[in-house]
Amino acid sequence: MSDLPNLLSFLRIALVPFLVYCLTDTDPVSSLMAAGIFFVACLTDYFDGYLARKHGQTTILGTFLDPLADKLLVMAALVMLVASDRVPHVPAWMVVVILGREIAVTGLRSVAAGQGLVVSADQLGKYKTLFQMFALHGLIIHYQYGFIDFHLLGMYFLWIALVVGVWSGLDYHVTVARLLLGNHRAAAPTPRASISASTPPAQQQPERSA
Repeated sequence: MSDLPNLLSFLRIALVPFLVYCLTDTDPVSSLMAAGIFFVACLTDYFDGYLARKHGQTTILGTFLDPLADKLLVMAALVMLVASDRVPHVPAWMVVVILGREIAVTGLRSVAAGQGLVVSADQLGKYKTLFQMFALHGLIIHYQYGFIDFHLLGMYFLWIALVVGVWSGLDYHVTVARLLLGNHRAAAPTPRASISASTPPAQQQPERSA
């Protein structure tokens, strides 16, 4: 039971090749299968975090695996959607901005951790993740069913995720920069008090005779 959150993270990573394989085909059946795999992966993301918090099972391995699995899943889905032959397709520049934001925040988080700072995800970051999950489900399904155009719906959510993601990324950088600056000032050595020229020198002790 203690390893279940990490096992769920490993499962999420293991699902990535299956997601990529299904997205190599553009027919509706393969798209629905890919959406189902992505949905299961999102469920594992929810439950591994829930179990880790509930049982206090946060580990160094889990801290590494959970964000790694999330980023592999999202990056695989976005890259495959851009490479897909389906029309309309996801604009490549949006994917570049989204992935660039993730890389920048991950790099800054590593710098902060090296300075002993742990900055948790803010509310904006959580909203970004939520909108991104909704967007990717719609974009993976792609086709219209009934009155719902899933590609169009996914693009609406992707635009929201993009704006919120850039906003939260900038906010994260400002927060970490302030913390690093505060640490730097706190660690700065205190200047020594200068000795006044009027202070008489210490008296030399006379040497003792043998």
